[in-house]
Amino acid sequence: MAGVTGSGGWERRTIAARAKGGLLVLGGFVALLFAIELFNALMLRSLNRTFGLRPRSADGLLDIFTFPLLHANLNHLLSNSLPLVIFGFLVFLSGLRVFLTALAFSWLGSGLTVWLIGNGGITVGASGLVFGLFSFLLVRGFFNRSWRQILLAVVLFMGYGSILLGVLPLVSGFVSWQAHLGGAAGGVVAALLLRPRKDAADTRF
Repeated sequence: MAGVTGSGGWERRTIAARAKGGLLVLGGFVALLFAIELFNALMLRSLNRTFGLRPRSADGLLDIFTFPLLHANLNHLLSNSLPLVIFGFLVFLSGLRVFLTALAFSWLGSGLTVWLIGNGGITVGASGLVFGLFSFLLVRGFFNRSWRQILLAVVLFMGYGSILLGVLPLVSGFVSWQAHLGGAAGGVVAALLLRPRKDAADTRF
């Protein structure tokens, strides 16, 4: 007679499948960023001039969809890659729909904020996505009323909380605090939209 698999075994297999999928998706995305970086370097950074985000320009609206794929140099990409993989993987453990929603709102929030209030020049880089996924992980537990997610948020804040200073206009140099701020806001909006509906939360079985 066939054995019966308990809910615990099913949940473990689901998490394992999501973990595998997350590694594949995030690994593939970062590999794409490195391939673009190599091509961009060979093209003498001409992609940045063409597809980088230019604030308050009509053409710049289309650049919202391309600027996170480009970077100023290899060090810029390397600084974004590890946190992007870590935060993206942790979000992906909640499912593909959750990951795509958090990524989309981080992407759009970052781009629209730069387009609206950017200081001029050309903005490139995936740091807005990093900030968006990070902020999503920080706040979703409070919206979901999940102690496990809140505990994870505390651990992440202790390890990476200092990066949140990057949303302040006080940061200097070539860092786009607008991209960071918009990405973080997008992550919070995604967490708010994905919270359990009240009627579903009140249902008991």
